[in-house]
Amino acid sequence: MMAGPEASTAPLGRMLAEQIRSQVLIRWRIPAFSLTNLALPIIFFTFFGLPLVNQTLADGTNLGAFILASFAAYAVGSIMVFSFGIGVATERAMRMDVLIRATPLPPGIYILAKVVTALLFALVSLVILIAYGIVVGGIRQDPSVWISMIARLLAGSLPFIGLGFAIGYLTGPNAAPAVANLIYLPLAFASGYFLPLNQLPAFIRRAAPYLPTYHYAQLAWSAVGRRSEPLLTSLLWVAGYSIIFLAIAVWAYQRDETSKFV
Repeated sequence: MMAGPEASTAPLGRMLAEQIRSQVLIRWRIPAFSLTNLALPIIFFTFFGLPLVNQTLADGTNLGAFILASFAAYAVGSIMVFSFGIGVATERAMRMDVLIRATPLPPGIYILAKVVTALLFALVSLVILIAYGIVVGGIRQDPSVWISMIARLLAGSLPFIGLGFAIGYLTGPNAAPAVANLIYLPLAFASGYFLPLNQLPAFIRRAAPYLPTYHYAQLAWSAVGRRSEPLLTSLLWVAGYSIIFLAIAVWAYQRDETSKFV
């Protein structure tokens, strides 16, 4: 009796590349995600930053660069929270996780492709925002400053990836946008992204140093010369929140898997 042909699967690298390609196309073809995440930081900077680009803070930091760094942190965090939060919740409702189970695609490759796609969109958003600040706002910084800020924000985005996954696995497609906004926007406001902390109520100023968005923004602010805490302190806070949010995301994922497949 002759043996039939052996089933084969594509190499993991090719699987990942094709998944990244498909995820990019999916996100790009949804204007509510792609255009919103690319345009909102520029709109915010236009209103809050452009009128102040020629001013200098007491420590010599260019105020325009400082505000641009704030909205750069907002942009990356927003992409992570909303990409995973709304995207995962929508795909769960469409039973995409069940379909993936029926294919040879490893779950790790599927999730990694989502992470890489979000990082690519975040990179594009940062490049566009910085270019806008340079061309329209006339902000001048050494290129190494922008490179350092981009690298810090992308590398430090892990807490918001975990937060997005947690929202995506704990909520449905209708509730996810509202939950993501109710969590992320107050965190951004309370951390000084839109208004300086000294203009916020006293109880918010006291709470800000305990928020993940505050320490995440410190990574960007220190890159342009406005440092309120040592870099190591910012990294430790970001790492701690990464562990917390990823632990919640893993628990939510396992809970969802158990309810569907066990």
